[in-house]
Amino acid sequence: MKRPANLRRIFALTFFVSFAAVQLSFGWGKDGHKMINRVAVETLPADVPAFIRTPQALNEIEYLGPEPDRWRSPAEPELSATQAPEHFLDMEWADLAAPDGLPKQRFDFIRDLYAAQVLHPEMAMKLTPQSVGLLPWQANEVFERLKADMREYRTRLAAHQDTYGVEQAILYDAGWLGHYVGDGSQPLHTTIDYNGWVEAKNPEGFTCDHKIHSQFESDFVRDNIHAADIQPLVPVAPRVLDMPFEDFVAYLHTTHQQVTEVYLLEKQGGFNGHGTAQSRSFTIERLVAGAAMLRDMIYTAWVQSAEPVPEWHERPVKPANGKPS
Repeated sequence: MKRPANLRRIFALTFFVSFAAVQLSFGWGKDGHKMINRVAVETLPADVPAFIRTPQALNEIEYLGPEPDRWRSPAEPELSATQAPEHFLDMEWADLAAPDGLPKQRFDFIRDLYAAQVLHPEMAMKLTPQSVGLLPWQANEVFERLKADMREYRTRLAAHQDTYGVEQAILYDAGWLGHYVGDGSQPLHTTIDYNGWVEAKNPEGFTCDHKIHSQFESDFVRDNIHAADIQPLVPVAPRVLDMPFEDFVAYLHTTHQQVTEVYLLEKQGGFNGHGTAQSRSFTIERLVAGAAMLRDMIYTAWVQSAEPVPEWHERPVKPANGKPS
């Protein structure tokens, strides 16, 4: 059925406002993403398969750090618009939509958002997937792809079959995952104040200019931070995450607590030129958090890939009459 013209205009306006709100968020910039991926792989323990830790693999995973940002070009507008929300989560709106905790499945959260629109009609334009973001679900889904491919690697290895193809898939998964984990360590990817303070209350007089995002994550990182600053600070012992999705959400909450610090540092000129010792230390700590989390997620995927696969319960297939057989 064709939608009424006025409803089509509402949907179009909702999409435009949502896309305009997210199109300028580009993670850590290519330098930060590459450093996070490189350091994560360099700090993997020896019981991870050797092919993941070769110089060639390290270079490939490093290259893939900025890969999802390469998909955000006006030359591919549909791809750019569709995957833009996967780079961030505005915690202020996400917690409003899911006050009892974020659900593990993407579509359950989307249902939460639309239920929140009914409860808060004055905020309906803000409570959409495009505006609020989908970062933890994207990260968890790519993590599960990595785990599935690692399971296939184990299966092929045990059967003395060629593993080259699945090794390439694993390297791609790990590099791809690194982008979203890296985004999750950047405080401005967890807030409505992602590129200038937008909240009505601004007692500290934080900047409202739309330049803080790129100034912090791209220019300042490129000119002042190196992988050698990050690697020594990553904890030596990796963690096996018992609940990867919940652990990732907790990681986002920790990152979100640093939003005010970013604005304070900017107000003090901390991201101009070489900045200050405090601004450099803060930025290094955030990149360390990203590298450590990525290392732990890759290692967790490897460890969990050895676990037995739970019995699969398929949903009943609905025939043409709509009734399950």
